[in-house]
Amino acid sequence: MRYLTAGESHGPKLTTIIEGLPAGMPLTEQDINNELARRQKGYGRGRRMQIEKDQAVISSGVRHGYTLGSPVSLTVENKDWKHWTKIMGIEPISHDEEEEIKRKIQRPRPGHADLVGGMKYGHRDLRNVLERSSARETTVRVAAGAVAKQLLKHLGIEVASHVVKIGGIETAQTSHTSIQEIQERSEASQVRCLDPEAEIKMMEAIDDAKKNGDSIGGIVEVIVDGMPAGVGSYVHFDRKLDAKLARAIVSINAFKGVEFGLGFEMADKPGSEVHDEITWSEEQGYTRKTNRLGGFEGGMSTGMPIVVRGVMKPIPTLYKPLQSVDIETKEPFTASIERSDSCAVPAAAVVAEAAVAWELACAIVDQFSSDRFDALQKAIEEHRSYTKEY
Repeated sequence: MRYLTAGESHGPKLTTIIEGLPAGMPLTEQDINNELARRQKGYGRGRRMQIEKDQAVISSGVRHGYTLGSPVSLTVENKDWKHWTKIMGIEPISHDEEEEIKRKIQRPRPGHADLVGGMKYGHRDLRNVLERSSARETTVRVAAGAVAKQLLKHLGIEVASHVVKIGGIETAQTSHTSIQEIQERSEASQVRCLDPEAEIKMMEAIDDAKKNGDSIGGIVEVIVDGMPAGVGSYVHFDRKLDAKLARAIVSINAFKGVEFGLGFEMADKPGSEVHDEITWSEEQGYTRKTNRLGGFEGGMSTGMPIVVRGVMKPIPTLYKPLQSVDIETKEPFTASIERSDSCAVPAAAVVAEAAVAWELACAIVDQFSSDRFDALQKAIEEHRSYTKEY
């Protein structure tokens, strides 16, 4: 499977085209819109989320609630477009009209794509860069991830996410009994945190950052339950499933690090405290006593829950902007200010969830018979039986 996104932050709409879905998979617009609504929530979001009410429209590839096997196209309207029709219009404009247009950007923001993107494509108005490099693009990435989550769900694979840390405030180690409990507790929290005490402190940290015109980042965790063992590859480096997930996480705007299971803690531990001992029973088949490796061995899923975390840096658009340089005059200035969030970590957890779901769905479709969804379901059932008895 693959998908391509198109659209600018303040353009008319965002679009994605998904290719390679099996025919006969249940899919509705509501399945996608539920995920888009989740992305818009979160303490610390800016005014843009008060304007947009993201709703996806399926315009191809689905008939009467089932995929056809042909490409699925999704569009999400940008309601803020009506305030930007002249600035972001598609039709050519005269020189006089160009001079009248405000919001030209020539003072790049440190930490953003503005300056380097302008260099790459030769843009003298850096709005041409920031409109596409904006995290607004993750709207349709979440839409594509929602489709992937439907595929996984009907194969008995569930995905959940929560926030582990914001602004240095970390959750206490909390126990949970199921992926459903993580989903429920995360959804009930304004910062998608499973620890009520940490939640309050995180919200206070976000308030302080907003008051100071600053921004803060954090760490999100995605957990996947029900992934069959043996998906991925130890044979080819570019087919290792954990490597694909790492790439997907770091491809999300502002994400700068990724880890699985114990992650970087492994550097400080002996092997006896890192590797997961193997057991077998007639009821469960092969399993592990622990899950320190986060559900992966040799680039393949082990059948244990997949646990992956991503590190999100503070958003680079600040209301107390850092020093920059005007690309026309080369004089020092403070960077341009665009409307932004003081903290987008809770929303980023939903984006990370979508990115993980997409990669897992792609890996399954690549490895098993997938022209028809019923054939895919049967193939997964047979594979689970095989690996249990192996």
